[in-house]
Amino acid sequence: MPYSNLSQMPTIGGNTPTDDDDDGGGDDQVKELGSRIPARNSISSTRMSFSSPRGSLGSPTPSQLALLSLSPSSSTNGHLSGAYEPKKAKKNKKNTWYRQNMTVGLAVFVGFFLLMNWWMLSRIQERGRTRGDVTVQFLKSNSTTVFIREELHKIGRENKPQKTTYARLLSKAAHALAEGESKAEPKDLWAEPYVRASSWTPCSHTHNWKPSEGKNGYVMVTANGGINQQRVAVCNAVAVVRLLNATLVLPKFMYSSVWQDSSQFGDIYQDQHFIDYLKPDIPIIEELPKELQSLDLEAIGSVVTDTDIVKEAKPSFYLKYILPILHLNRIVHFVGFGNRLASDPIPHELQRLRCRCNFHALRFIPKIQEAGALLINRMRQNDKGLGHLDHYLVGPFAQSTNKGQKTRSAKKSRYLALHLRFEIDMVAHSLCEFGGGEEEMRELEAYREVHFPALVELKKTKKFPSPKELRSEGLCPLMPEETVLMLAALGFNRRTHIYLAGAHIYGGSSRLAALTTLFPNLVTKENLLSSTEILPFSNSSSQLAALDFIVCTAADVFAMTDSGSQFSSLVAGYRIYYGGGKMATIRPNKRRLADIFERNNTIEWKVFETRVRKAVRQNKRVFSRPVGRSVYRYPRCRDCMCYNE
Repeated sequence: MPYSNLSQMPTIGGNTPTDDDDDGGGDDQVKELGSRIPARNSISSTRMSFSSPRGSLGSPTPSQLALLSLSPSSSTNGHLSGAYEPKKAKKNKKNTWYRQNMTVGLAVFVGFFLLMNWWMLSRIQERGRTRGDVTVQFLKSNSTTVFIREELHKIGRENKPQKTTYARLLSKAAHALAEGESKAEPKDLWAEPYVRASSWTPCSHTHNWKPSEGKNGYVMVTANGGINQQRVAVCNAVAVVRLLNATLVLPKFMYSSVWQDSSQFGDIYQDQHFIDYLKPDIPIIEELPKELQSLDLEAIGSVVTDTDIVKEAKPSFYLKYILPILHLNRIVHFVGFGNRLASDPIPHELQRLRCRCNFHALRFIPKIQEAGALLINRMRQNDKGLGHLDHYLVGPFAQSTNKGQKTRSAKKSRYLALHLRFEIDMVAHSLCEFGGGEEEMRELEAYREVHFPALVELKKTKKFPSPKELRSEGLCPLMPEETVLMLAALGFNRRTHIYLAGAHIYGGSSRLAALTTLFPNLVTKENLLSSTEILPFSNSSSQLAALDFIVCTAADVFAMTDSGSQFSSLVAGYRIYYGGGKMATIRPNKRRLADIFERNNTIEWKVFETRVRKAVRQNKRVFSRPVGRSVYRYPRCRDCMCYNE
């Protein structure tokens, strides 16, 4: 879905969220603030894991320790108090000296412990950095910066009982991040762990057929949804046009009240490059011939909607039902066209054409490329080194090292891109619970009644799994609290620069508190671009989403929180196709993570780290595209890429 200011919440829902490969999840543990008695060696969860620990340890004060240590002894023997009184007095004086020194020592130890906790946590609260000559205020301009002290102060002022999710683990994560600043990161954190990934190279640009004449008629397509759904629809339409030996009219995009964006194909992609690049495959024209423009397409039966085409339709469907319409009317208009072409079985060359369209023919317009290059450059702290995918994403605006100029250490310029799929439409449709109690349940049910009425009616007649069962099966969106725990467990330190894609996070800035506090170097495009630089995109959610696509795809590591997201799928596929086996992608298995998060109350941090790393590494395995899966997401197949043994 399109992305905008993080502090806003959408008032209209998107399309029904899809989980085409959603096989993981997490547990939703909730703890009341102040409900736990903190351990001496951990940060008090009563202040949440990242607030100042002063006064929260529950340790005795030095005066209390002194009183305890000087309490009367019960071992005095009365019959020795006569002749040996001087010796006893000397012994008592010596014991008093030991007690006093012990009291002072304990007081110094407690004071030192409190001071160290304060120092570690105060470093976590730092905000703002200067990147070269660009000053960045992290999550400030869009009101999403949240300090836990301020949040707790607000909670106290409002006098409302508040809850925090995973308080114990977040406390341990805060300690681990503070203590790990001087430690080396895991060696494979920023790299693909399997060498086999580099054996696949792009090769869908090759052709093994003659250009189509397109003599059977004209195909129009008006794609619905956001930019990601539209991209898939366009490339599927290209394949269908070739199958039908037709001519494609430059695609159009449907205006939707959900996206509120009137952008057309030429406002996002370079239309002339699209036409020229696919010329060896299909003929493409900018508009219908004049003699056909006056036709009432609906009246003559040439309008074909999604209800007329089965989902994941096979090529035989188009040859049987659509080709006769072309022969009769010379024109067919596909309206919607979301997921209306199957992934298999598809002829080899037709499948390769889909890849060629997605990875080669769709190129962003210069305005988007230039802003995308600026974002990448600032995320890399103005390092002029060229990234693996920069040329494919931003073309002539890709930064390269000047001749004779030394490139700064790659370690200093790396960044992680995170797509946090936690918008209200996703949250409401999941039927899960996220720690907000009765108020959250009422709010999400009200949203479902407006935007998912069919789901509300279905709930009345069908028994759904409980929220706990859904979470254990990995069917719930990964919460921001779970995301920050995953990143900390994987070994990313608190200095990691993180680009956050996505917007309209459910719960607003308070829901992001754990993420923005434990990882203070977290930014969005709204933070990196000035008001003047972002102004040309302010009325186009699709163009803003294109900027997110560029920055996420170019990132050294890309982390998704929902494997079924269309955006994450396209980004991951692009990184596989052009990444040369060097672009690491984190795909959490939510079902496995759910089992780990369920032990929030007892699991130790080292065990938690080990289990999370193992679960994520298993999802980095290199494999060919499974049958029936999208080539846009899994391009490692003979149709799109070549395997060099």
